[in-house]
Amino acid sequence: MTKVVGIKFKDVGKLYYFSPGDLHVEEGDNVIVETARGLEFGKVVMGETEVREKDLVAPLKNIIRVADEKDRKRHEDNLAKKGEALRLCQEKIDAHKLEMKLIDVEYTFDNSKVIFYFTADGRVDFRELVKDLAAVFRMRIELRQIGVRDEAKMLGGVGNCGRGLCCSTWLSDFEPVSIKMAKVQNLSLNPTKISGICGRLMCCLKFENEVYTQLKKGMPTVGERVKTPDGMAIVTDINILENIVKTRLILEEGSKEKGVEEKLSTELYIYGKNDVRRMGKKGSKRKDDDLEDLGEDVLKEIKELMKD
Repeated sequence: MTKVVGIKFKDVGKLYYFSPGDLHVEEGDNVIVETARGLEFGKVVMGETEVREKDLVAPLKNIIRVADEKDRKRHEDNLAKKGEALRLCQEKIDAHKLEMKLIDVEYTFDNSKVIFYFTADGRVDFRELVKDLAAVFRMRIELRQIGVRDEAKMLGGVGNCGRGLCCSTWLSDFEPVSIKMAKVQNLSLNPTKISGICGRLMCCLKFENEVYTQLKKGMPTVGERVKTPDGMAIVTDINILENIVKTRLILEEGSKEKGVEEKLSTELYIYGKNDVRRMGKKGSKRKDDDLEDLGEDVLKEIKELMKD
């Protein structure tokens, strides 16, 4: 086991492990550490703890020092310079007529490099832009192309639920999201209903999936024949969160050979999941990944949502 502390460089960012060495640091302290980008100003979000060596990314670097007032002042100055840096970069982008959208800028703590984040539909030749920016800022320049999900995380916004975006308020990392997760929740596969402002499948589908999968266990499917306290019935709808099953009672059995259809009650009968018994023979259940009933255009949009 190795003693480490957890440090973040952004409020909603990844957690990185560093060795405290001989320093005594507590949760909430600001520290200076060395990363691949140079010296960085970070915040301790997880106090000293022990983790297995196999869970660490080697080599584990030490914290250089606890940040003092001078370090905090430099960090604040770097943040204050972002607005002017964005303005100057945008002017150069316009001058070179490049098809790219500038999203954010970040100075390294030691001012050895300035990093510009942008989005673009394809590859962008920004070699001349880098030369112009280097002449203006007189430091190393890095232009980093990011995806639409990272753009939403940086800019923030309000989701379909009316709350701040998960990615910009608390979600530290992106995980793969599949269309199957939307089907588990019985959501409409309308692309506008299951996509976030980034144009990709909503992140909440992923972290809600475990709960919905657990609640759905033992739940009959729409079209399935079940035995209820009032007799045999056909499931017409289910509500996973409320744990209820809506059915229509079978008043008269049908016969395919005689061409007689089942006669169902016009009235809906609602039961708890535990009040109905599945008969083992499922009606019109479809595979979770079956999208054959969707139009070609809708299917194309859904595939677009599933891109990284």
